Amino acid sequence: MSNITWSPSLPSGGIARLPARALALLERIPVALPQLLFRSGMGLVFWRSAQSKLASWDTTITLFQEEYKVPLLPPEIAAYLATTVELTTPVLLVLGLATRLGAAAMLGMALVIQLLVYPQNYPDHLLWSGPLLYLVLRGPGVFSLDHLIRKRFLARP
Repeated sequence: MSNITWSPSLPSGGIARLPARALALLERIPVALPQLLFRSGMGLVFWRSAQSKLASWDTTITLFQEEYKVPLLPPEIAAYLATTVELTTPVLLVLGLATRLGAAAMLGMALVIQLLVYPQNYPDHLLWSGPLLYLVLRGPGVFSLDHLIRKRFLARP
């Protein structure tokens, strides 16, 4: 007979250390990388929306008159305002220039859409709001013009 006994405990090395190793590798990824992805992704979402508005301006005006019906603003002004935000803020986010301001404008627009236009589309608006709120609170990261400007002009000796 054999003297081998079975033990339910995991070995001290190898597979038991995999979760800790995986977490250590993930924690080595610079936070600036997801910040860059947040900026690029949200920029793309809003840029595409602007392009669809510009593709048929008559349809855009009709949508603002008949479907969106943003209160307090005439449909034409609301259409111009929305399109302006969707054309300018993506450029700011992709460059990482005035990122917090651009992300705040996008977040405000997402909130208006959620509360006043399409409240049933909350899953999309939550997906937009998460990265935008992160950018407002934490900034664009080191892969940005904001970082270069801060480093160059705001650095204190």
